[in-house]
Amino acid sequence: MQTRILAAFLCGCAVAGSALAETVVVNDQVQVRDSQVDRPKRGITMAEVEKHFGAPVTRHPAVGGGNPHQPPITRWDYNGFSVFFEKDHVIDSVTTGSTPASEPAAPAPAPSA
Repeated sequence: MQTRILAAFLCGCAVAGSALAETVVVNDQVQVRDSQVDRPKRGITMAEVEKHFGAPVTRHPAVGGGNPHQPPITRWDYNGFSVFFEKDHVIDSVTTGSTPASEPAAPAPAPSA
């Protein structure tokens, strides 16, 4: 699962620009397709993201940051997309196509008797 997220993130970085696209994994193949999901733009701050999109569903702790060659990378999950920050600036945002895994799934309906 982490490999897929990393692959999606790297592919998303490669296609970053003014075009809106989302990165998806289909049969273990990373693909890019057009997206209409409103996501944060590269370079804006955490405060600007939160002001525009509200509080994230999940804030993941920073990874890295132990030396200048590994700046701290933080991920915030929203419904439908995730935002990646280096220090406090957006470096990428990717659509997830669904709600984050940290949200509980809706309970299954009880069987009728």
